[in-house]
Amino acid sequence: MIEFVVIVESSADARTATKLADRVLVEKIEWLEPEILQYQFQWSGLEAGTEHSCWKNINQIIDNFKQNSGFRPPRYLGHAKDRPLKADGAAAIKVLNLIRFIQKTRQIKAVLLIRDLDNQPDRREGIEQARAEHIHRQPKLEIVIGTAD
Repeated sequence: MIEFVVIVESSADARTATKLADRVLVEKIEWLEPEILQYQFQWSGLEAGTEHSCWKNINQIIDNFKQNSGFRPPRYLGHAKDRPLKADGAAAIKVLNLIRFIQKTRQIKAVLLIRDLDNQPDRREGIEQARAEHIHRQPKLEIVIGTAD
């Protein structure tokens, strides 16, 4: 089954984002009907069997993968294309690196990075920097950003 990973701040954000995305998918894909959504793909978190992952738990999830799955993230230097990353850019890059690792065993085709800006527009800029670094890498991964202010 095709997976879409969801990274959010809370379970309520996950429910809202995935329901909205379901509606968009049905509207944009001519042959897709609401009744068959559950058979085509699933929303999941970084860890198998979860429905989403929270931003606050990213470091712990990465540590679990390091200990249990042999994940070795690339050395991170804090820059994106020779410029410092904005807020949340480092966390987004960590998420995307981990997804690249788990794509070896799971059919992850997209990730939704949903974040409240809390009057910090740098958060969106940082996540966009991370997307720019990963958008053309293989295997293909759609990276969708959703921010609320």
